[in-house]
Amino acid sequence: MNLPRKSLAAAALAAGVALAACTAPGPPAGTPAQTAPPTATSRAQSQVHGDLRQVMRGVLFPNSNVVFFAQGTDPASVPKDADGTTSVNPLASVYGGWEAIENSSIALAEAANLLTIPGRTCANGKPAPVQSADWQRFVQGLRDAGMASYKAAQTKDMDKMLDAADTLTNACSDCHDVYREKTEQQGGDAARCTAH
Repeated sequence: MNLPRKSLAAAALAAGVALAACTAPGPPAGTPAQTAPPTATSRAQSQVHGDLRQVMRGVLFPNSNVVFFAQGTDPASVPKDADGTTSVNPLASVYGGWEAIENSSIALAEAANLLTIPGRTCANGKPAPVQSADWQRFVQGLRDAGMASYKAAQTKDMDKMLDAADTLTNACSDCHDVYREKTEQQGGDAARCTAH
């Protein structure tokens, strides 16, 4: 088959661009990928599958406990499980030790995005206040705390981890004090996800 030179040149250019895009280096090792902020289209594609309590118990609680572990114990001292690929303990898995702290920190920062998806409800059926300015501020606090923990974990400095864990504790408490901790006079569990 004979193609005109312009067609061959265009095909070669397209192939070169595609190859360059596929082989372009990513961020340096140990650096989380940077992405553009979500657009209306990307948010519309987000789907809610669990309520806020399920997200907290399934993602934030276990990952924050991994970060909190490094407050008093060097993660490098945790022995690997016999088969680290099937370990249920992130600290003893194939990606254990300090890498587990880094991974859990990134998971916390990324989980902040889960807290902003419209349609999320609390366990009591009330909608999570994702459009509220204070909710957005608390979510940003979680994101910042996750990244502070990530940076501290990269240094493998226990004192920095203590500070990072304190930042994480405060980020969680700031939101819980407003939206989660409800006295009986405030309506108890039925009043969760409300600011008053």
